[in-house]
Amino acid sequence: MQTESKRINNPPPNTVSSRHYMRRAKQEQGVREQFLNLPEGTLCQLIAGEIIMTPSPVPLHQIVIMELSFQMLRFAKERDLGQVFVAPLDVSFNEKNIFQPDILFIRKDNLSIIGKKMIEGVPDCIVEVLSPSSAYHDLRTKFRVYEQSGVLEYWIVDINRQSIELFANSGRKFQLRQEAEKKGAVESLVLDGFSVTVDDLF
Repeated sequence: MQTESKRINNPPPNTVSSRHYMRRAKQEQGVREQFLNLPEGTLCQLIAGEIIMTPSPVPLHQIVIMELSFQMLRFAKERDLGQVFVAPLDVSFNEKNIFQPDILFIRKDNLSIIGKKMIEGVPDCIVEVLSPSSAYHDLRTKFRVYEQSGVLEYWIVDINRQSIELFANSGRKFQLRQEAEKKGAVESLVLDGFSVTVDDLF
């Protein structure tokens, strides 16, 4: 009787697994809904299913973003290549990850991913400017999501080193294609012909 009772009280492994994933899915859905219901302009991101608050950036961080985004926007607009956006703007990659990249570019043939409230798809080029509070996620968590989601080009700007690393996506794997410091320059593979000299950003 005890053996039979244990079998009744302990459901098959598949049932336990199903219930576990159902609970987990509901929890993740709840966090996503909580994130989406936050007041507009809240400085936070949904990273790996967790709401991560983002401190206000330092002035140099903003100077670099403004200068680079201005150059990128002017280049794209003059050639009718697509649209450039700057943070804060939500980009939904999947149920667990909604980021606010510092700068993003969407090619003209990909503009359908621009929704009413957020970007609902994968931008073609993303730029992240490292800061003490964001470096871990920019170099690890977000790096992997951008890579696996199919972001074609990822720029990492390091204001401490005054450097730019340009990663290109090949088969859902990022490869470091260009790296420049100070007097050096990098040239985009997505915005054909667009190049930036590192010194111009600082």
